[in-house]
Amino acid sequence: MKIVVGLGNYGQEHEHTYHNIGFDVVDALAERLGISFTKKMCKGLVAEGRLGNEKLLLVKPQTYVNLSGYCVKELKSKFKDARILVIADDIDLPKGNFRYKERGSGGTHNGLRNIVEQVGEDFERIRVGIGRDIFMDLADYVLSKYDRALFEPIIEKVADEVLNRLK
Repeated sequence: MKIVVGLGNYGQEHEHTYHNIGFDVVDALAERLGISFTKKMCKGLVAEGRLGNEKLLLVKPQTYVNLSGYCVKELKSKFKDARILVIADDIDLPKGNFRYKERGSGGTHNGLRNIVEQVGEDFERIRVGIGRDIFMDLADYVLSKYDRALFEPIIEKVADEVLNRLK
């Protein structure tokens, strides 16, 4: 089984904000795979499908970004042998860049830090660069809306990367 967890904050007011890039990537994946987020489990909203011969879960934690570890912990407990890949925004990467890591620390991202606190460093992740605005408070910046014309192609590239990594 494969699980892709997109980090973000639930609620309409958070749609298409920098901190919700993870949600937007799993939404793009769900659209490509023809599946919908219809189930609630493990503190997350879940879309179930298949990727080749394997079951695939796309998950949007409903705990807010900084508490995402609680959702991932429940997923890891319920699906012990699942491969988990987490998608998160990253202020330390330039806008439009993304980076895959097989494992590691949470770095400066509070959501990834919380996942590491809950389950350890043994999960894959793709960080999507959102850059930073040095003239804005960091919290205000990550919760601000991104330029959809700029980020929609990036979201599609990250979705491609996820599918390539999970093959």
